Amino acid sequence: MASEDVVGKSRGDTAVTTIVNLAEEAKLAREGVKGPGHQVLTICKSLVAGGVAGGVSRTAVAPLERLKILLQVQNPHSIKYNGTIQGLKYIWRTEGLRGLFKGNGTNCARIVPNSAVKFFSYEQASKGILWAYRQQTGDEDAQLSPLLRLGAGACAGIIAMSATYPMDMVRGRITVQTDKSPYQYRGMFHALGTVYREEGFRALYRGWLPSVIGVVPYVGLNFAVYESLKDWLLQTNPLGLANDNELHVVTRLGCGAVAGTIGQTVAYPLDVIRRRMQMVGWSHADSIVTGQSKEALQYNGMIDAFRKTVRHEGFGALYKGLVPNSVKVVPSIAIAFVTYEVVKDVLGVEMRISD
Repeated sequence: MASEDVVGKSRGDTAVTTIVNLAEEAKLAREGVKGPGHQVLTICKSLVAGGVAGGVSRTAVAPLERLKILLQVQNPHSIKYNGTIQGLKYIWRTEGLRGLFKGNGTNCARIVPNSAVKFFSYEQASKGILWAYRQQTGDEDAQLSPLLRLGAGACAGIIAMSATYPMDMVRGRITVQTDKSPYQYRGMFHALGTVYREEGFRALYRGWLPSVIGVVPYVGLNFAVYESLKDWLLQTNPLGLANDNELHVVTRLGCGAVAGTIGQTVAYPLDVIRRRMQMVGWSHADSIVTGQSKEALQYNGMIDAFRKTVRHEGFGALYKGLVPNSVKVVPSIAIAFVTYEVVKDVLGVEMRISD
């Protein structure tokens, strides 16, 4: 009987606690103070906005993304893709419309969580760094400098990339294979399982190191340049580009384009090496990688990949695919930033990446 009283009292206390918490949140809402439930909802909305931004931007430039990877990894003794226009025409002629978007499903499956985590991590890292900076300087009105924004962007990029890297690895292989490949990955999950079974768990993170190193200038500069340029335009308002302390969508597109161009140019050689390392160990490598009579080079690590690439193909090989990537990255980054902020406005999220 006593135990039943204890259980009944425990349940009663739990119910009372729940009612009190709900009442407190309602009171806070009436007073304009946001309760814990609102914060969770805001975080979820921010994640959704980041995911939508990544999916929309990557789908818009999927043909250029596939061509870039094909140019990066194709064997120099068996050239099939020679330039942006010729490469796109060749894919259209040999594989049709589906060929232009091959690997885009896997890319979106990767980029949606990647972008969601990246944008959310950037916001949280920015707030944490800003708080620490204000505590250190004693200036409550201090704002993030370009260097601090670079650090926040780099942290966000490394976290997001590491969380989704296996999907990026198999996406590269799915993108490279053609209808004439000796072995076909049927999709992302089939590719993940096959690589794990045939090459081991470590193979899923092959090329991770150059990716981490490349994330620092690429993602870091993207955020730093975008936010700094946007703040400068808001403060100086050249040519009347700012209206009511807000920038027009076209102006924000321009900021994103500049940020993307600078970031991708600095980090591009590391992206080439990453893609080539991802192809190592692929026993059923497509003829794009192996060529007609030559075998694909084997790399023992990032430094070895750099050395062999420059020795066999020259320094210019580190920038293979740069043209389609430049054409791709400008609208991709710009669309991602603008879509992210527009979706957040639609969902009613108060916090912005410039806060």
